[in-house]
Amino acid sequence: MPDTLPSWSLADLYSSASDDNMTRDMADCRDRASALASTWKSRLHEADAASLAGVIEDYQAISETLGRLSSFADLAFAADMSEAETGRMAQSMRELESEISAQLVFVELEIARIDDDHMDALMQSDALASWSPWLRIVRAWRKHQLSDELETMLIERSPSGRAAWVRLFDETAASLRFPIDGQDVAESEIMDMMTDPDPEVRRKAGLSRSEVLDKNSRLMALILNTIAKDKSVDDRWRGFSRPVSARNLANDVEDEVVDALAHSVTSRMPDLTHRYYALKASWMGVDKLNWWDRNAPLPGEDPRQFSWDEARKMVLTAFDEFDPGMAEVAGWFFDRNWIDAPHRPGKASGAFSHPTVPSAHPYILMNYSGKVNDVMTLAHELGHGVHQVLAGPKGHLMSSTPLTLAETASVFGEMLVFRRLLDSTTDPVQRRALLAGKIEDMLNTVVRQIGFHNFEERFHDARQKGEQTPDAIADIWMETQADALGPAIRIDETYRPIWGFIPHFVHVPFYVYAYAFGDCLVNALWQVYSTAEGDARKDFVLNYLDLLRAGGTRRHDEALAPFGLDARDASFWSLGLDMLSGMIDELEAELVQAGLVETAHGE
Repeated sequence: MPDTLPSWSLADLYSSASDDNMTRDMADCRDRASALASTWKSRLHEADAASLAGVIEDYQAISETLGRLSSFADLAFAADMSEAETGRMAQSMRELESEISAQLVFVELEIARIDDDHMDALMQSDALASWSPWLRIVRAWRKHQLSDELETMLIERSPSGRAAWVRLFDETAASLRFPIDGQDVAESEIMDMMTDPDPEVRRKAGLSRSEVLDKNSRLMALILNTIAKDKSVDDRWRGFSRPVSARNLANDVEDEVVDALAHSVTSRMPDLTHRYYALKASWMGVDKLNWWDRNAPLPGEDPRQFSWDEARKMVLTAFDEFDPGMAEVAGWFFDRNWIDAPHRPGKASGAFSHPTVPSAHPYILMNYSGKVNDVMTLAHELGHGVHQVLAGPKGHLMSSTPLTLAETASVFGEMLVFRRLLDSTTDPVQRRALLAGKIEDMLNTVVRQIGFHNFEERFHDARQKGEQTPDAIADIWMETQADALGPAIRIDETYRPIWGFIPHFVHVPFYVYAYAFGDCLVNALWQVYSTAEGDARKDFVLNYLDLLRAGGTRRHDEALAPFGLDARDASFWSLGLDMLSGMIDELEAELVQAGLVETAHGE
């Protein structure tokens, strides 16, 4: 491992929180929003095609400037969530966003209300036709819109309402310290310890995490209950019949498709997680795994630490073998200081690629420790980053990808690196460890996320009947996670509080199924790619890059059509799940052949 890891520079957004350009841009947003509202509010139905296109262009420009401001504040906050000044700046930007959005809410509301026949006539203009993907999404919300006054009030109230609860969650999570062996460590460190080779370290880390989360469970229950109630009221006023439906509409996917995904994965849990964890327990010489050992290193796991330079080379080489242009874009993240990799107290845990705005570029945050999983995380986030860069020319309003497709490039990038590493590994012990590690990643991405989705569905349904106590929430958690993990994972009372710090439950309810959607989608794509040869493989690469460049302009059905895939077909989900099941079969066969296990069921 190198002595130092790269820390990003946010100077491509603003030089600092005191940058005069921030003050200028804030004033510019206010002035342009006020001018647009005074000219067009309550009059968009009168606009001809050229005028409406001009309004949309102005709206996009204001939104992008606002996005640049909020991105800088959000990234500075993520880099140090314990610093009061970054928290203050992030909140100030949320309030500015709320103020400007309230002024401009009329744009999307009035566009959605334009008569269909009149809109069809307007769309014959070349000036407006280019905005058709965005207009389709805006108009899909028509029947769920409230009055202008209510929509404005909801936006203005957001910083002191739902957004304030999200901030409370984030700052509480960042401030937590977990006692272990006489030291207090941050969440990212305690999570790292839960994959330590020493079972005693894992046990202590798991119990420390449980103890701290249990002490904070009342606060977390209050936050989750409030977020859910706020959503329930919003859904009722907007006419959504189910808690998940608003998220599905935002993701541009039908309820039935998401239900089919959840049902398919849930029905396959015995064949996937239950079978794999039984196999892992047998491999580790125990009847059952304690919950804190679920992600324990496997016997013979490669103990190597990959330096940052080694990780960079591994990822860029794999990307280059797929498409040199993709590797070139990924290289910019290293060369131009777009990545923040070290562990730091107060830094956000986990990893993400923040798209910022098309006139700038994405930034990647991760907590790099040099393990194989960290290399895969780097590949995952660089996949996101490449996707965000390629989609940028679509503009601020149409570059953002719906969550159903948002994980495509990240999971595909990860698969490229994994397959290259697996194919180059000849040592059978290392090969088994790599294969098992990838299976675990896929189980965490598909089955575990649907387990989380099932928890959210049951919790939100229960919340509609009244506030749920920490114990009631924990009961739902234990039941849904027992179904997802299976009998080979021992979950006891110490597992009850672990629901409390899964950020997606608070940040974006019903976000998690998108991970499973994306992973199954990529597994299906991978099967098309891996079996293609010659011109067919070249066509796949071109179609894949075209999918990434499309940003948010294509629905899942349109995006997948060039590959002969359709998520509305029930058999689509089986493609991805069968691939995962086949990998478990492959691992089990190798373990049996090596005499390390009998079978996953001990037969």
